[in-house]
Amino acid sequence: MRETLDVIGVGIGPFNLGLAALMEEKTTLKSAFFDETNVFQWHPGMLLDGTDLQVPFLADLVSFANPMSQYSFLNYAHVHDRLMSFFFFNRFDVPRKEYNAYCHWVVTQLNNCHFGKKVVDVQYVKSDACYQVTVEDRDKTEHFYCKHLVVGTGSEPIVPADIEGGLNEDIIHSSSYGFYEKEIKKAQSVTVIGSGQSAAEIFYKLLDDQLEEEYELSWFTRSPGFFQLEDSKLGQELFSPTYIDYFHNLTYEQREEALPLLGNLRNGVQQKTLHKIYDKLYHRSIETNQSPALIQAAIEINQVETSKSGDYLLSGKQWQEDQSFTHRSEKIIFATGYKPHIPDWLTAMMKDVEMESESEFAVTRNAELIFKDQRKNRVFTLTNLEHALGTSATNLGLSVERNVRIINELANQKVYKESPGPVFQQFSNKA
Repeated sequence: MRETLDVIGVGIGPFNLGLAALMEEKTTLKSAFFDETNVFQWHPGMLLDGTDLQVPFLADLVSFANPMSQYSFLNYAHVHDRLMSFFFFNRFDVPRKEYNAYCHWVVTQLNNCHFGKKVVDVQYVKSDACYQVTVEDRDKTEHFYCKHLVVGTGSEPIVPADIEGGLNEDIIHSSSYGFYEKEIKKAQSVTVIGSGQSAAEIFYKLLDDQLEEEYELSWFTRSPGFFQLEDSKLGQELFSPTYIDYFHNLTYEQREEALPLLGNLRNGVQQKTLHKIYDKLYHRSIETNQSPALIQAAIEINQVETSKSGDYLLSGKQWQEDQSFTHRSEKIIFATGYKPHIPDWLTAMMKDVEMESESEFAVTRNAELIFKDQRKNRVFTLTNLEHALGTSATNLGLSVERNVRIINELANQKVYKESPGPVFQQFSNKA
């Protein structure tokens, strides 16, 4: 007789990894999580020296659910004899490389995470009240069966320009910058496009090595300026379960209107990074009184073409003035963000679920898809949620609270405490 698992997770990024750890630690749910990569990878192309998470270490995989968990970051530091040095490091945030190492450490302790296995199809078997999950690895194709499904397929890069020939070793997305950094710095000219944290970190790395490598450096963004990330304490309360409750209860139209106004909570650059960049620019300008780099906002890049001289011609416009714009560069880095990755089999499910728009799922407060046939076999999604749960949908800390809700739903009991506590603000006037 075939085995039917309680839940299968598709994708093993931090969201599903945290879910897998919390399930294995305190439930009897039979689970399996699959990822097509051979090892855990968390933005491997952006694990740059000197870069940190944008959230505190408490936003690890488990602590908001269970601070005493064996899978906490503090326990990782304790096990690896780094607790004293982390104490003297005296920072609330964590280096990206160490967060990645921490996640690797958690993976090695779990029995329900399986790498090198790509989910290529999911079908609902109504007669058996389960999902058939088709998984491919190098040697074979297997079918697994589960009562419920959690989709954690992450995101994919956005490149908002018509690029002749597509991305290549000269024109890359920031997600792969680390793999090309040495070759990029050998060029005569380098251009960074974007104004978020990744763009700023890459620009700073390039600025830092510019004197030694002697390349021309440019930084453009479509935004009207290079703005700081909103990280005030009251501002950050919008990354709280209390605010998610409020936001989810708004109408779709109200949520769509609110999202652009919340952009500075997620889009922008940490103050310390902007200060480092400005200080470097200032010191570098002492002898010449000129900027060592071309930095310009309100630049919209629409097309990239190969020139006769072998470099690339970027064309677009300064959109505020509605003036055409052209620029030449040997290397181009698009740090222009991400969009939800929706696999084909999930797209095929859209006909069976309630939708809020052509591409946005209607979901419950607990990130569950709402099926038209009211089936008892649930599908939870950890991606394509911003329209329903706000900017916190991609926040590492809030993913733990979401995972707690999913586990409590699947176990049909309160395995974990759902709320880590209230905030000081009030968001709704409804009784």
